[in-house]
Amino acid sequence: MAMNSPRAKKQTYNQYYHGLTKSDDYAWLRDPEWQEVFKDPNNLSADIRDHLNAENSYVDDVMAPLETLKNKLFAEMRGRTQEEEATTPSNFGDYAWNIRYRKDDEHPLVCRGPRDSAADTTQIILDGNIEAKDLSYFKLAAYEPSPCHKKLAWALDDNGSEYFVVRVRDIQTGEDMKVQLEDTAGNCAWSKCSQYLFYVAVDENHRPHRIMRHKLGTAQSEDTCVYEEKDAGFFISVGASQSQRYIFISAHDHETSEAWVIDAENPESEAFCIATRRAGIQYVAEDDAGRNRLSILTNWSEDFDGKDGKADDFQIVTAPFAPESADQWTSIVAHEAGRLLIDAFPYQDHLVWIGHHNALPFIRILSYETGVQREINFPEEAYDLSVQEGMEYATTKLRFTYTSMTTPRQVYDYDMSDETRTLRKSQTIPSGHNVSDYITKRLWATADDGARIPISIIYHKDTPIDGSAPALLYGYGSYGITIPASFSLTRISLLERGFVYAIAHIRGGKECGHNWFLQGRGKHKQNTFTDFISAAHSLIEHDYTKPGNISIHGGSAGGLLVGASLNLAPDLFCSALAEVPFVDVLTTMLDATLPLTPPEWPEWGNPILNKTDYETIAAYSPYDNILEAKYPHVFATAGLTDPRVTYWEPAKWVARLREMRTDNGWTLLRTEMSAGHGGQAGRFNQLKEIAELYSFVLMCHDLADRDLV
Repeated sequence: MAMNSPRAKKQTYNQYYHGLTKSDDYAWLRDPEWQEVFKDPNNLSADIRDHLNAENSYVDDVMAPLETLKNKLFAEMRGRTQEEEATTPSNFGDYAWNIRYRKDDEHPLVCRGPRDSAADTTQIILDGNIEAKDLSYFKLAAYEPSPCHKKLAWALDDNGSEYFVVRVRDIQTGEDMKVQLEDTAGNCAWSKCSQYLFYVAVDENHRPHRIMRHKLGTAQSEDTCVYEEKDAGFFISVGASQSQRYIFISAHDHETSEAWVIDAENPESEAFCIATRRAGIQYVAEDDAGRNRLSILTNWSEDFDGKDGKADDFQIVTAPFAPESADQWTSIVAHEAGRLLIDAFPYQDHLVWIGHHNALPFIRILSYETGVQREINFPEEAYDLSVQEGMEYATTKLRFTYTSMTTPRQVYDYDMSDETRTLRKSQTIPSGHNVSDYITKRLWATADDGARIPISIIYHKDTPIDGSAPALLYGYGSYGITIPASFSLTRISLLERGFVYAIAHIRGGKECGHNWFLQGRGKHKQNTFTDFISAAHSLIEHDYTKPGNISIHGGSAGGLLVGASLNLAPDLFCSALAEVPFVDVLTTMLDATLPLTPPEWPEWGNPILNKTDYETIAAYSPYDNILEAKYPHVFATAGLTDPRVTYWEPAKWVARLREMRTDNGWTLLRTEMSAGHGGQAGRFNQLKEIAELYSFVLMCHDLADRDLV
């Protein structure tokens, strides 16, 4: 290929652990003052900036012939987007709150109207487009109306680094208070009197470490610390209970948790601990106000002895509102192996929980009056459900969203008393969408060790299933995160061009229970990658596609999946999309100063202290295992201010991949120089990013020309 790609300079840097030498020629791409870069991208070293700019210019050159295609894809995607959009309002006291977009708006409007307002009649309280006007990046992170209904706390990120600023708006005047809270994690909670805000402060390593209490009208320097986390491996968060009676503080890593409670009516009272953390025990508590008790989702069981006896797929217990109440926990929804409970919502007369069984979500409801449980049923082979945690406790209305790979989002209110279901909103596709034009199926692949891997598939009804179709295979497979079989506006552009689109529900997620997650982490991480490759082979075996005609896609830890799969089976794939990919796993897990490294040692292992963990990670880390071989075409992305996957990971990976590959395939890196982990802010800007990635895929499959004539 004619254009000259950037070549990063090589500067050997060695590290020594466990008698082993780790050599890295591209370590210089990590700016030594990276914390300052997160706060102000202008602080980036000139030589690193020059290299990233050169990579971006190279992408521009390669993609220039596809500008027409990219614009066409963007127009298609935008044409499917309802521009005058509004969420269904949620009642909170005498008012109802929702999010709206106007035509051409990039950013949301936070709106309020009288209780039971229609979606399009609420009044604008906060206009994200005005707030973003003079900023190169803007993200509205969260908003919390006060119990007195006179104020709105809201959080923004102005450079993508996730250093959030919390502001408080006077709803009547529309003005923000003079004092704003800097260097926060974004989420906050009000006291019942609406005079105090509780928020999460982050430290110099960008880790949440303190829960602070702020009194309105005072300086941030006068704020009081109500909880401090001493373990750098634990995340902390704060939020009000659905009843508004209590403030809950959560501290957790990926396998252990602890919760503390503050009386929202007595905001200056001390927090008390529900149950002291015990290794391997997780729990999440809520206020069941009608019975004046806690409702707790947990993997603890009475048989737990410190090693065995956990309710791995979780159960729901109740407990009194008392410090250290674990010896009084009583099961109300028993553990059932294979039926993973993932969230629970107590209401005045009912208990609701959502979970997964056989890689499909379910919603169950318990009536406290009758003791009867029931499940809401759905018809399709593969679908997704989500429960919207309401702003009120004393209600019989449960709001949930149903969607599938063929069915756009449908928002329902379900009356838990009479079991009636009311459709409140259907996602509108302005350019039209005929559900019957698409076919969705559930396929099961067989892993190397015999495990059955679920795959969700969608394709256009006119696409021949004879092995000739191109395919895009998506996956994630980490942290227990489940990738839903949900609807996508952007995916249709590939389906209309003859692609089979597949989601591999591989181990490392929780689609098939908690054990599914455990089989894809730590020393078992290799299962995640081999499952993904097995899924690709299954698509071939069932005539959905053929070798070399599959593109793969993943982001963040899904980018790790992409990078590892390329090293294991480079001949199997046509191209790879790796968005903000976590590809330098070993180096990152060896750097305890990075924001997420200590909290993620339970997920990956601690290679600093443990030689076996070091060797396990070294065996699959994509950056450390690049082969001198032919590789598929690769398009990677990065965000300069990304605190989750730092920009230098994809930058180093692309540099080494380009150096090692023996073919002339594309190896591209697009770095957003004023954005973080989520890419550009704004709903249409994000469509442009997807349009660029999809145009690259079409080019790699030799399908771009049909759109350029």
